Amino acid sequence: MAITTAQIKELREATGVGILDCRKALEQANGDFDKAVDFLRQKGLAKAAKRADRDASEGVIELYSHGNGRVGVIVELNCETDFVGRSESFRALAHEIALQIAAATPQYVREEEIPEHELAREAEVARARAKEEGKPDNILPRIVEGRLSKYKDEVVLLRQSYIRDDNLTIEQLLHQSIGSIGENIVIRRFTRWELGENTNNN
Repeated sequence: MAITTAQIKELREATGVGILDCRKALEQANGDFDKAVDFLRQKGLAKAAKRADRDASEGVIELYSHGNGRVGVIVELNCETDFVGRSESFRALAHEIALQIAAATPQYVREEEIPEHELAREAEVARARAKEEGKPDNILPRIVEGRLSKYKDEVVLLRQSYIRDDNLTIEQLLHQSIGSIGENIVIRRFTRWELGENTNNN
């Protein structure tokens, strides 16, 4: 059955889980709200959402160099306690996220960080391309929405497929870690450099 935006919104408000996970849960549950909540709980996602409002100011700054120094990444990963911040599992997660950034070149941590003008530009490009391909006007909005979603999957770290398991997004990996570690974990920020990039910029 088709899952509506209203259903996703309702489930998201109830659990605090991301849009993509809510949609997947509703699809698995054939639109049944209670079953979708159970599905999220079984995955450890709803539990993670309840921890999301806890302050996370401890953690680690992970430095990673890739390809004999051709790519460099700095990522700040936060948790609630210094004890967890020093743990092997937390440090391993920070390293995995740095690897992801090096390999998949995200531009933003979360989709709310994408500037409106950039989304408008991408939508315009998608619309023009669809018209050039001869797509009928009545389906243009759906095509634009689909291509914008694909664009976000590429540039937003949390929406990217995990390089070691493309069945998982980075957001899902983070939620699994929150469930197993038992603390709120936040990817605060990152910077990625590549040798020779932007050398022509004024």
